Amino acid sequence: MIVAVTGGKGGVGKSTVALNLGNELDAVVVDADLAMADLPTTRGPDLHDVLAGRAEPLEAISTVGTVSLLSCGRTLAGARGCDLLAFTKVIEQITEEYEHIVIDCPAGMAADAGLPLVAADSCLLVTIPQRFALADAVRTRMLARQLDTGLLRVVLNRTEKNPPVEIVERTLGAPVTAIPESKTVAQAQRHGRPVATAAPESKSAERFAELGRAVHRCRS
Repeated sequence: MIVAVTGGKGGVGKSTVALNLGNELDAVVVDADLAMADLPTTRGPDLHDVLAGRAEPLEAISTVGTVSLLSCGRTLAGARGCDLLAFTKVIEQITEEYEHIVIDCPAGMAADAGLPLVAADSCLLVTIPQRFALADAVRTRMLARQLDTGLLRVVLNRTEKNPPVEIVERTLGAPVTAIPESKTVAQAQRHGRPVATAAPESKSAERFAELGRAVHRCRS
């Protein structure tokens, strides 16, 4: 199973969802945001090196806490040196050794945002309960349809009381998992940890566990 975590708008929490979903699925998380990576960095080669032909995909995977991660470099020079067309082949090579892959997609609608959708079997769409973010999510939903990437679920992130779940479900055409606004989640992300390991009894940890079960059911 290869799941792309996408959303169009930057800053809605795609990386947070990708890290926590990777933990729930026991997956390799691939940070595919070549220019603005947000997941933890690791020692050794990264995705920039892999896409530039300087390293093999499997040797660039490291363990960060409880999560297997193919991190991405932070330099523009590294991003410019990447062969974007090699991305799908890299994911195929990883599937030879790992059952589940979660891809953290970049924001926007450019080619680097579309390639993870091409490589994935399906996607999760992350948004927040704000009109501008939902508009971007609709555009990303259209892109996923054009690329034949099925939408498993929508993650409505950073919600307050009474989130507009039904409206979002009707608008985007998929079930919604609401993740509440939480300092615990933010702190866990800053330390590069899934919330399940930082605060296993929290409501947020429960919601991410529900998300993982829902995704697994969809693909089983």
